[in-house]
Amino acid sequence: MLVCPFLRVLHWLLCSINSSRVHNQLISIETTDRKQLEKPVTTEPAISDEMLAKLGELPTQTLIDGLWVDGWPQAMIHGARTIFPGQKMVGRAVTLRFVPHRPDILKDKPKAADSPEYVAFELCGPNEVLVASSVGPWESIGGDIKFYRLAQLKVGGLVTDGSVRDTAELKDYGFPVFAHSSTAKQGPAVMQPWGVNDVIECGGVVVRPGDAIIGDDDGVVVVPAAMAERVLEIAAEREEVEQVIKKELRKNPQSPGKYYPFNDNTWKLFEEYKERGEA
Repeated sequence: MLVCPFLRVLHWLLCSINSSRVHNQLISIETTDRKQLEKPVTTEPAISDEMLAKLGELPTQTLIDGLWVDGWPQAMIHGARTIFPGQKMVGRAVTLRFVPHRPDILKDKPKAADSPEYVAFELCGPNEVLVASSVGPWESIGGDIKFYRLAQLKVGGLVTDGSVRDTAELKDYGFPVFAHSSTAKQGPAVMQPWGVNDVIECGGVVVRPGDAIIGDDDGVVVVPAAMAERVLEIAAEREEVEQVIKKELRKNPQSPGKYYPFNDNTWKLFEEYKERGEA
């Protein structure tokens, strides 16, 4: 009669031990993941500062064309427009992901300086762009007080498919801001920052930490780190060809259709200009 109770107790003890082991393993995994997330993407940049500078010299539309030619049609962050026209932005991506508000999420989220957005901020510098995915185009990812830290860090820029607050103050912070819009709404009422430096979707485009982010008055382009050199080569050549086409149209006014979109006539014209040293 005593055997069954004994077995039940033994079973309970074994389950408790296994549960404790699993719990400790989960904590270990979570801690490891957090350390990986907090590793600055600037330690060993996939895209050099020199490469960033060269990409930044090209218009976003030329980069889009280069990506499209090489089979990357989804590269422009939809809805992200310059808040302060005339600013050029270039840098490696540091990513921040927001999730919809939920009480247990808010309870579990690290607080104060350990909150994900502040962790992401500290990974940024002059050659980094913070890319934040919002839960909606009109939801605020932050405003003047939070982003004052980005100004102190002299970040390369801020991009979101959501909105930002306090644009009058942000204008004096000195870094480019690209967003869907400005708003007076409070972000914490509808969403919480959660993921740092993981792969995100922003404005319909996948962004990986370390990708090149280039922005101008026409929008924001994501150049995958692995494709940067190839895209630069294609885009730079296309920019040269387009300049030649415009020169030819100024000299001989006619329909652009003879040379644009690019065709055999285009490349023949380009070679002629190069031979004359006019390209």
